[in-house]
Amino acid sequence: MARIEVRVPDIGNYQDVPVIELLVKPGDAVRVDQGLVTLESDKATMEVPSSAAGTVAELRVKVGDRVAEGSVVAVLEDAGLGTRDPGPVQASAAAPAATPDASPRVPAVSGVPASAPATDLSCQLLVLGAGPGGYTAAFRGADLGLDVILVERYPTLGGVCLNVGCIPSKALLHAARVIDEAAHAAEIGIGFGAPQIDLPKLRGFKDQVVGKLTQGLAGMARQRKVRVVQGTGSFASPHSVSVQTAGGVQTIGFEHAVIAAGSQAVKLPGLPWGDPRLMDSTDALLLADTPKKLLVIGGGIIGLEMACVYDALGSEVTVVELFDQLMPGCDPDLVRPLAQRLGKRYGGIHLQTKVAGVVAQADGLLASFEGDKAPPPTLYDRVLCAVGRSPNGRKIGAEKAGVTVSDRGFIAVDKQMRTNVPHIFAIGDIVGQPMLAHKATHEGKVAAEVAAGHKSEFVARVIPSVAYTDPEIAWVGVTETEAKAQGLQVGVGKFPHAASGRAIGIDRTEGFTKLIFDEDSHRVIGAGIVGPSAGDLIAEAALAIEMGCEAADIGLTIHPHPTLSESVGMAAEVYEGTITDLYVPKKR
Repeated sequence: MARIEVRVPDIGNYQDVPVIELLVKPGDAVRVDQGLVTLESDKATMEVPSSAAGTVAELRVKVGDRVAEGSVVAVLEDAGLGTRDPGPVQASAAAPAATPDASPRVPAVSGVPASAPATDLSCQLLVLGAGPGGYTAAFRGADLGLDVILVERYPTLGGVCLNVGCIPSKALLHAARVIDEAAHAAEIGIGFGAPQIDLPKLRGFKDQVVGKLTQGLAGMARQRKVRVVQGTGSFASPHSVSVQTAGGVQTIGFEHAVIAAGSQAVKLPGLPWGDPRLMDSTDALLLADTPKKLLVIGGGIIGLEMACVYDALGSEVTVVELFDQLMPGCDPDLVRPLAQRLGKRYGGIHLQTKVAGVVAQADGLLASFEGDKAPPPTLYDRVLCAVGRSPNGRKIGAEKAGVTVSDRGFIAVDKQMRTNVPHIFAIGDIVGQPMLAHKATHEGKVAAEVAAGHKSEFVARVIPSVAYTDPEIAWVGVTETEAKAQGLQVGVGKFPHAASGRAIGIDRTEGFTKLIFDEDSHRVIGAGIVGPSAGDLIAEAALAIEMGCEAADIGLTIHPHPTLSESVGMAAEVYEGTITDLYVPKKR
């Protein structure tokens, strides 16, 4: 069997470029263009791709070695799967391409019907679902020259996120923040009096925000000549989808499809869902009224965001969470300032407590609880169930296309967002956690680019999470809890907002910024922020992780003063031991 040397191709004018990561090991099977090692020069990273497919017989470099154009990095035993002419290596800030074992195992398609029904419409790319991931895939596909049809069950584009999720909730959270800030102003000598809440007008503001965005999407669809079909779609065959529209059923044929069907709110069994006083997150956004007493089942992001809205509007809010902290999965220290603030405002926060039942009565919803510190049965005007979301994978007739769906409704995909049926892709909530719009948009671009024949992969190193509560909480990368569980050797730099001039100036000093560093390389691998604008600040940390920044890179970056963004640089300085805005005793 032939042995092939893989050499460093043209990498510009760089010489003696260090090897910072080995992406494969001897015995691994590799494909053409798969990254073998990662190089770094001037803070840009670049992968050396394999010029052939085969098995790695040996690696000729190790981490720390320095290479140049023509250096041999690996020797392959050729499996006869094709080669290519090496071209210039492209520098990138993205994470290294994953080794084959890092991708989900996607079984080959089987049992696909040989015949397909007649179609009313046809296209090169069909996108099922017009949420952030779906419309992004459709628009990107159209930009690349594909004939695209976008199927959406809502009357307007945007899916759950724009219509009944992210966007309307943030509009209401803005109103809640204005109410809270007006009340807080009295403490610094500016009194506005009690707020006068006009619910119809507030609903109108929320709807106006949603309308602007959805109208903008409709305009961009027209500009790109993306055909939109409103209705509920399900697969009829591997190359067609049936759409139930207001005028009947339309069958659409396609060459490629992107499943972007999203998720729906989980409805706990045994609750009186026929009673309008029992709400999911979509119902809560309607603002039918301001209940005097509101129970929120679930202390996660969605539940707490809606709790903040109704608390500001005047409801007495009680939160029940099954786990031992609010926002499970987030570091406890990040949650603590929020929990302390809510504990002073809410009617109750009950952790490690289960809702045993809810009984509809004429005068309210009577909830009973289980747990060591469970409260007694209590009557509420409304109950919001916010215990998570479930994917819609089992509601789209995927089996008729041969697409494999798990029992929970998830669809496995590879790094190119392909399902087990090569011409059908899946993105967003339906492919797994985290169920976040910003993840879906990047996945949508990858799927469209691959469908158009481009070499593209989803290689995000980290995906940030944000809770738009008050205070906001944001985190990205490895958490301290995860680092301890995995036995990672990490160091933490934490800067309290009590030492921030900007935070003091706005009288919001309860938060902090922390960065988590790998002790060996001093590279940032995680971050967490709690406080005003945490969701905006976390982007710098996400970029720093993607770029492989060390503590010194962040600390030596000049941040504007006085801003909350300074806290990111100062957290790095705390870790480095160069901080001057705090006195940190030197370690002995």
